[in-house]
Formats: sequence, structure tokens, C-alpha cells
Amino acid sequence: MSILRVLLAILFPPLAVIGKGCGSIVIVFLLTLCGWVPGVIGALVILNNPN
Repeated sequence: MSILRVLLAILFPPLAVIGKGCGSIVIVFLLTLCGWVPGVIGALVILNNPN
């Protein structure tokens, strides 16, 4: 997980997970619509997952 991805996850979570697949983008986007903090947490969890 690079510093750029972490900063991107904090600023705009759906853009940070763009390389992880369409499902991840949709999940993080929906979490971000519910609130900024759930979107950031979801993006960081997805980025931290090695698979």
C-alpha cells in the first residue's frame, strides 16, 4: 500500500480502489455516500487486503 493510495483513500475513497475491481469501487462509493468516514475506512480495508 503506497502513500499515494492512502492519501487518495482519505481524499476520495472510490478513486483509491480503482485497481481492485468494479465491485470494490461500487462498495466504497456507496459507503462514501453514507458518509465520508465509512468510505475512507472501507477503502483502507480494501487496500490493506493482500488479495
